[in-house]
Amino acid sequence: MVAHFDRRLRKAAVTTTVAALAVAALSASQAPDVTADGNGRQTTADNVPASETPAAESATGNSPYYTDLPPLNSPKPAPTAGTPTSPGTSEAGIPATVLDAYKKAESELRLSKPGCNLPWQLLAAIGKVESGQARGGRVDANGTTIGRIIGPQLDGNGFALIQDTDNGVYDGNSKYDNAVGPMQFIPSTWAWAGRDGNGDGKADPNNVYDAALAAGHYLCRNGWDLSVQADLNRAILSYNNSQDYLNTVLSWLEHYRKGTHEIPDGTGSLPVGRSDDPGAGASPSPGGTGAYPSSQAPATATPGPKPSPSKPPAPVKPGNSGGPSTKPPTDPAPPTGSPTPTDTVHHLENAGTTGLTAIAGDTFAEKISTRAETTAGAAVGKVRIRFTVLGDTDATFTGGEKIAAVTTNASGVAVAPALVAGEQTGEFTVRATVIGRTVPGLDYRATVTERVADTLTRTTETELTCTPGGEFADPVGVKATLKGAVADKVAVTATLIKSEADPAENDKGPYFKDADGKAVRTLTGLKTDAGGLLELPKLYADDAEGSYVLRLTTPGGAQLDITLKVAKAAEPTPDPSTEPSTQPAA
Repeated sequence: MVAHFDRRLRKAAVTTTVAALAVAALSASQAPDVTADGNGRQTTADNVPASETPAAESATGNSPYYTDLPPLNSPKPAPTAGTPTSPGTSEAGIPATVLDAYKKAESELRLSKPGCNLPWQLLAAIGKVESGQARGGRVDANGTTIGRIIGPQLDGNGFALIQDTDNGVYDGNSKYDNAVGPMQFIPSTWAWAGRDGNGDGKADPNNVYDAALAAGHYLCRNGWDLSVQADLNRAILSYNNSQDYLNTVLSWLEHYRKGTHEIPDGTGSLPVGRSDDPGAGASPSPGGTGAYPSSQAPATATPGPKPSPSKPPAPVKPGNSGGPSTKPPTDPAPPTGSPTPTDTVHHLENAGTTGLTAIAGDTFAEKISTRAETTAGAAVGKVRIRFTVLGDTDATFTGGEKIAAVTTNASGVAVAPALVAGEQTGEFTVRATVIGRTVPGLDYRATVTERVADTLTRTTETELTCTPGGEFADPVGVKATLKGAVADKVAVTATLIKSEADPAENDKGPYFKDADGKAVRTLTGLKTDAGGLLELPKLYADDAEGSYVLRLTTPGGAQLDITLKVAKAAEPTPDPSTEPSTQPAA
């Protein structure tokens, strides 16, 4: 038996004028061509269908969704009877594990599909309207929902008709398909879109990490660039083919872009307005939290006849889905008073990380280890720890991510993936925090140092000479190595010095030119290429003759002095055969 999602009823043809107008008003900036018809329904200006994606090929099968709107800062005029009220400020909060899943999915898509430009806020917006952020963050340490989230059966009675495609494996229904999980995938779509987002070797639509990554890949197909409004609209409509759905998602997307914050798992608000409810969006979550009672998991309504527009449906009692026939709850949550491992974490301790230093471009030799402990110092296993790279740095974890989530082992220790230094040098911070519980984070300082070389050698042996006021014909080429191996991307400083004994910059003799053609005798910012090679810019000479020294240095101690000579061209040797004869004429 499974726990079915509360209040997921059939999508009715009628929504209230006020709710629809509110959606249109909030999302006008996101959907510029959207207007409202005489009944308050949104339509496109050219009246073109919202999307050509068949229900069976969409993510959700066009299942019902939550229509609650983001909170308004100061509604004007003041709300009156029948006007949607703004949810409390807690609406902006996203449960910690759910938020972590969205950000992790964005990070992975940034690498695998960089042209898509997927923002995590879009996943949050869809997660909000599809499941109320996994029922307010009711997930375990691995991100799996506590009780499966299942929509109504798609039997053609007020919904699309989609015969069973998974033998009931995901939705428990062997006759018809149902949308499943926090992102509400139908099994037929999950079969090709499903992803393993938490690295446990399986793709589970009931896991928020898996579902968020799958949603990201789904939205990034067809070469869509989500930074382009038209592609963004197409992607959202392919998820659920409804203009009202598009406007609602865009409203939450804009809301989350303006700012949000992390809240503990299980404390998120649960919206009440549904797209299959004539009163959708009419009121905020009761009590401001919308969390399900710990003694009861949500249940799914058995679809009943469509409500008549002239006869309002009977009031919905708390705990019921509002249909004429409701299944009893079958998947109770853990009883109150039974703390999860996460609940017992009091603090985090360093589990032996001693020094984090790496040369630019290298992988840090040491991994960060963190231990979760109770008040008494006992280890806490099966706790999700999030590691986040902070500060002005291009360092990442293996795979290019700046966020990594790891579950503690039986010893309470979580080991972060290896850190990879970028090209930017300096210090940065990696912060460890407990996902789903507010305890002080633990910071680790890391340092990226410059690439180094211990040897510089010339690539040619040609003597470097020039006439006064001329230019050196041969370029200066060098190769950098470190312990005999190629030293790539190593910074090189070139300075024309007074002598090997006096490293001060010379004020005469050879020189380089800057962008304005002015003489400069010190160059910085030079770097060797992938083969450790560097060719210096052209050298010129003033009128001062003599022997000069060009000194090249690198981080790591490599130094090379090159002799440059400025001298007049040698007088040509006379050819005796062309000389006038000095012998007397015969």
